[in-house]
Amino acid sequence: MAMSRRETLAAAAAILVGLPHAGRAEEQTLGELAAASGLLFGCAVSSDHLSNDPSFAALVSRETSILVAEWEMKRAAVQRLEGVWDFSGGDAIAAFAARNGQKLRGHALVWHYEGPDWLKQRLAEAPDERLLTDMITRSCLHYRGQIHSWDVVNEVVDPAEGQADGLRVSSHWYRAFGEGYLETAFHAARASDPDALLFYGDYGVEMDHPDHEKKRVAVLKVIEKLKKQGAPIDGFGVQGHLDPFRTRFDERIYARFLWELQGFGLKLMVTEFDVADRFGPADVVKRDAEIAAVAGRFAEVSLANPAMIGFLAWGLTDRYSWLADYPDYKWPDGQRPRGLPYDADLRPKPMRAALAAAFTERR
Repeated sequence: MAMSRRETLAAAAAILVGLPHAGRAEEQTLGELAAASGLLFGCAVSSDHLSNDPSFAALVSRETSILVAEWEMKRAAVQRLEGVWDFSGGDAIAAFAARNGQKLRGHALVWHYEGPDWLKQRLAEAPDERLLTDMITRSCLHYRGQIHSWDVVNEVVDPAEGQADGLRVSSHWYRAFGEGYLETAFHAARASDPDALLFYGDYGVEMDHPDHEKKRVAVLKVIEKLKKQGAPIDGFGVQGHLDPFRTRFDERIYARFLWELQGFGLKLMVTEFDVADRFGPADVVKRDAEIAAVAGRFAEVSLANPAMIGFLAWGLTDRYSWLADYPDYKWPDGQRPRGLPYDADLRPKPMRAALAAAFTERR
């Protein structure tokens, strides 16, 4: 994987981060560097890790300006049992953010995955729109005034399912209400929290692959339809789960997609960034350098679009990364994936320097 001069310099700077007397490289946090370029930088967290791992909590409070709950604001966590609402996990994250002067994202009000069994059964037996809107209304009212932006609908397209417009027809929401559930969700969110930015987020739209191209086309169709319907959608969240050792990243393809999104008048955010390192070089130093190069290129293209307002990683340290639990991304020899800016010992990696360079270059 050839690196440009800029990528080579970023990699060299990253090596310095790990050397003695390199503290100057971290005098400015990622949050501060992003803010100087008019951006928010943040990560996904869990309340358990924040409360039980002081060193991790200190890193999060220092480096980030916005937080998002990894799973504690999703339906399966908030309403595991019918009629029982539990916002305690999200509340703990919101309190941490407030103490540290950080903004808060809400994730995710409507999702096809991890719905509680009782909900799926009720939707199959007797669809009632309140099963959709109650979660939206209660969550938005509960956090009203605290949320910068909500992921209102999440991962709603899957062209592989054969629908002409690419919508995910296997979703229990689609089966119950058809495509109308998307517009309904946005209107319910706006009615309950008029000040939060309302986003649709999806994955698999970043790389140079036929499946990603199909998803890009489907995403644009969904947004076009929502805009024509008058749905109050404010932005699109590029999840940014990169898999560069299996699928090539092409700056021009990705940049074109972002400009097409901006053409709808949307704000943009990278909302779940990480880099899968499975199938990368066996040598960790070489692998980290190649990951940093891809991360830097992705961040630079993302931030080059003037509609981009934030960049969030799906975690901050390899100590807590979903990649370690997902079969496709786990290393067979048991080593931990290295897909985030800090390693499992909370030491900065070349990726951190690459992101810092991208934030600085946007100024």
